[in-house]
Formats: sequence, C-alpha cells, structure tokens
Amino acid sequence: MQRHNLVPQEELLKSTQAAKRLHDDILSRGLTFYIESYGCQMNDHDAEKLAGMLQSCGYQKATEKFEADLILFNTCCVREHAELRVFGNIGALKKLKDEKPQLMIGVCGCMMQQEDVAQKLFKRFPFVDLVFGTHELYRFPVLLEAALNGERTFSVTQIDGEIAEGLPVERNGRFQTNVTIMYGCDNFCSYCIVPYVRGRERSRASSDILGEIESLAQAGFKEITLLGQNVNSYRGDGGETSFAKLLCMANEVKGIERLRFMTSHPKDLSMELIHAMAECSKVCSHIHLPVQSGSDRILKRMNRGYTREKYLGLVNTLRENIKGIELTTDIIVGFPGETEEDFSDTLSLVREANFSAAYTFMYSPRNGTSAARMEEQIDKVVKKERLARLNELQAELLKKSNEKFLCMEGTVLVEGCDTRAVPMAYGKLENFKMVYFPGDETLLGQLKRVRITKTQSNSLFGEALE
Repeated sequence: MQRHNLVPQEELLKSTQAAKRLHDDILSRGLTFYIESYGCQMNDHDAEKLAGMLQSCGYQKATEKFEADLILFNTCCVREHAELRVFGNIGALKKLKDEKPQLMIGVCGCMMQQEDVAQKLFKRFPFVDLVFGTHELYRFPVLLEAALNGERTFSVTQIDGEIAEGLPVERNGRFQTNVTIMYGCDNFCSYCIVPYVRGRERSRASSDILGEIESLAQAGFKEITLLGQNVNSYRGDGGETSFAKLLCMANEVKGIERLRFMTSHPKDLSMELIHAMAECSKVCSHIHLPVQSGSDRILKRMNRGYTREKYLGLVNTLRENIKGIELTTDIIVGFPGETEEDFSDTLSLVREANFSAAYTFMYSPRNGTSAARMEEQIDKVVKKERLARLNELQAELLKKSNEKFLCMEGTVLVEGCDTRAVPMAYGKLENFKMVYFPGDETLLGQLKRVRITKTQSNSLFGEALE
C-alpha cells in the first residue's frame, strides 16, 4: 500500500521562515553556493530544489567550486566506489577550509541516508558543517540556519518519507526539465540500495503534478520528463489514477510539446500504458526498460519479478503498437553466481532486443542489500572481461541499427550548440536518438525538421529542412 503523506504546512512554513530570516544578510554579503551532484536524474532534480532553496536564502550561484562560500555535495550510493570518491573530494577541501574558515561545507543525498556512512563522514571530517539525508531535504533552510549560527548539524531520519509540495526549484534547463511524480521504491531488487535510502513508494497527487507541468509550460518549457524510481507503479489520488491515466492528462497540457518518462520496471509495464503511449500525441516514442540480465536464473536471484520470455514479449508488444519506438536499457554483468552460460543468455537477449543504447555496469556489492551477502561473488577480472564483450556487442549492433535512419526525416528539439569548429546544433528525435546538424545558438529551443545524412557511433548527423 503506497503512502501519500504530505509534509504538514507548519513544517514547510518553518523552512520558509528560516529562508526569510537568512535572505537579506546573505544577499547583502554577496555569498555564493556551489552544488556538486552525483548520480541519477532524481538526484539532479533534488539538486535543483536545493539550489532553489539556497536562492530563497539569498545565495547566488558560483561559477567555480573553490570560489563559493558554501559547497554542497549531493551524494549517490549506487555506483561502485561512490563512498571513496565522495570522501576523497571532501577531504581535499580541508586546506581550503583552513584558508577560508567561513566556508560552509554540507553533504546530503542518498549516501547520507545510510546513517552509518553519514556518521563515519561526520566524525572523519570535523570541518564539515552540515550533513542530512534524503528525507530531510525540505528542512534544508532550517538546518542551514543552525549551521550558519555555529551549530555543527547532523540530521538523518529513518522513515519512509513524506511528500513536500511547493519547494522552490532552480531549473538547470531552459526548454527541457524534469517533474517527479513519485518517490521511493517497493521492489527490493537484491542488488539495489534505493528502497533503503529513498524509502517506500509515495505518489504525488495528479493535480499537483499537472499544476507543476502547467506552470512550466507557461515558463516556456517544451519537453517534460516524468521521474520516478518506477513510474509504472504510480498510483495517485488514493490509488485512483494510474500512470497511463496521468500520462493522458499531461498530454492535454497546452504549451508542452513532448513528454518522456523514466524509469519503467518491466514487471509493471501494462497494456494500458502501451496504449496510452501509442495514442498520446506528445508522448515520445522511446522507453527506458532496464533488463539487467538475460538469464532467468540470475533474474530470479536479482528478484526482478519477470522472465526473459516475458521481457522479450514486452519488447515485441511495444514495437507492434508504437510506431518507430526505440528501447534503451540497463544491464549488470558479474552478478553473484553468474556463469558463462548465464552471461551468454544476456548476450543473446541483447542481440534479439536490439537496444538503441545500453547502460552497462559491473556488479558491485552495496552494504545492506541481500546480494552483498550472497556467495559465489564473481572475480573482478571476469567481470571486466564480460563487460568488455557486452559493450563490444552493443557497439556493433548499434552501428548496424543506426543505418536504418539514413535518409529518414524527423523532428529534433534543439538543446545545444557545439561551436568548437563549424557550429553544429544538436537535439534529440522523439525516439531519443541524438542528431547533430549545421546550425547556431539562434535555434535553441526550436523544434527543427531534419533529414539524416550520416551515422557515427551513438549519434546521427543530418541537415535542417526548411
């Protein structure tokens, strides 16, 4: 059963009041901040909220980390060696802190929700002023005020978490942005730490989500990505609104040109959602559908909840129902107990599914997960060799797959311009394929029709059509 508890208004008011108390003094002193964020799009969006709250406190964004008056690390604990990396980057700031005693250093994010890791960091680095977990994000101005008043602040709560609406957000993009529709995860895949640091599933009310999308449309944003650890299990409005229904509602928002979403768990991908993707004109023809392994035995050990046959059946159903859809995926190699036969099953699934991109990883244990306690851990040399073979196969398949786009026409939303040589505008087709074509910064934010003239590695090259 999903929890839909909202943070009480009086708690949000405390943060607003703390920001107001800080604002004038910090603004008058011209203090700046720098956020170093690691990890997924959810973390990136949390960083946008942190930046929004810092600006409400009077801070301005610094262009360089070492020039800032406040440095905030927004951590992730999913990647291998994440702890060593973060601890190393924080340790490197000791000299700067000695030179600038008024420098504020804070650490937050998923890694800090692991209380033992957070306590270790707090003890090892006494020059760190502020540590807080994912469930404390909305309290940031209150915690920051205490730290600025000289109180070394540590705040990590072990609860499933609540939903805080109305936090200020400083958007990084101008035309594309993210909207979180739900928080947490109930799947407990045996390798994954997310349910322990993000809490159980909580879905936002559809009215709050649609209101946010409408305000973004009014601000000029054209492409929205709906975010969740597993968007397919969204159940808003007391369970009355499915993700498919939410997608159809968002499709009606005027001003928005494109809708994307991630991530989708295969076990919860419904025909209702597939039909919604096919029928909604603004929903892009792309889905990120992590498979993780092609072996039924390993999928079971991972607690993924589907079989190889079920996954490939979904791939076929998607392609039968949604014209031109492209699939991307995540794959883990070297999971405990993975044999050469299991790995061969993964390679054969990759050949059959023909992904347009695969984000591949060597398995690495995460403390607190059941997979970390499994026997038959795979030697790193074997994992590296398998990863190399997988990446080689994916590159080979991608090169062949890209050939089908030659001479094809499509529409890109221009998101940037490379000016290092001949100016090249770039943006994604609806199917998530990146296209580069001659153009300058005057095209930013425009939807441009292009014809593909050349393929190279992961990208396509084309020419603009009048």
